[in-house]
Amino acid sequence: MGKKKCPDCPVCMPEWLAAFGDLMSLLLCFFVLLLSMSSMDAKKVSEAIGSLAGAMSVLEGGTKTEVSKRRIQESTPIEEQDETNEQVNLIQAAIADANEMTKKGQGPAVTLEESQEGFVIELPAALLFKEGSAKIDNEDAILFLKRMALIVDTLPNEVEVSVQGHSDNAPPGVNSLFKDNWELSSARALAVLYELLTNGVDPKRIHAAGYGEFRPKASNATPKGREANRRVELHFYGRKTDIQDKVESSVLQQQAQ
Repeated sequence: MGKKKCPDCPVCMPEWLAAFGDLMSLLLCFFVLLLSMSSMDAKKVSEAIGSLAGAMSVLEGGTKTEVSKRRIQESTPIEEQDETNEQVNLIQAAIADANEMTKKGQGPAVTLEESQEGFVIELPAALLFKEGSAKIDNEDAILFLKRMALIVDTLPNEVEVSVQGHSDNAPPGVNSLFKDNWELSSARALAVLYELLTNGVDPKRIHAAGYGEFRPKASNATPKGREANRRVELHFYGRKTDIQDKVESSVLQQQAQ
């Protein structure tokens, strides 16, 4: 008897397709698991959908979307912020070094404070001048002002510097070149201004003023209070824009009428 011929095997899917199907099933299970574990903010989703629909001009009548300013600020990178932080760090480092120097003489400290328009660096007069004098002869103070001048040069052009001199209520003294505290405080402010100008600060963005003993920060009844009042302040603030100047001038005109 002859051998029977084996029947042909039925055509089936290739082996790799089975493995591929198993892989897709595993991936599907993985993403379903991730979705089940995630938490979705309905408000954020609604805002995103509304913004997208508004951009494509398909908003329904009466539908409004509002994205909070806080989220816009958090999601928008501000490059200038990094530069500002770097400059503030430089100022704080310079102040820390100056205070390390003043600790040797147990003098008052240089401070950095925020103001309504910007920030203020307060320099104690003892760090800069001898009693009744307006000449800067302290090498540490000169080095500090040089560092301040370099930092001012890196600030935006809109930032201006006001150098303000202050004194206590005691007269300058018979050996002083100045007849009263008006002259002494003004001369000290100008001395600091000239030192900054010498080190490259643009004259167009700096000015000086003296206030004598009439803007004290502490009581003149104690030696510590008088020492705190003898100071020179560096005020950093933004220059007013042309629009602000026009608004103020128009207000003055209305008052005059």
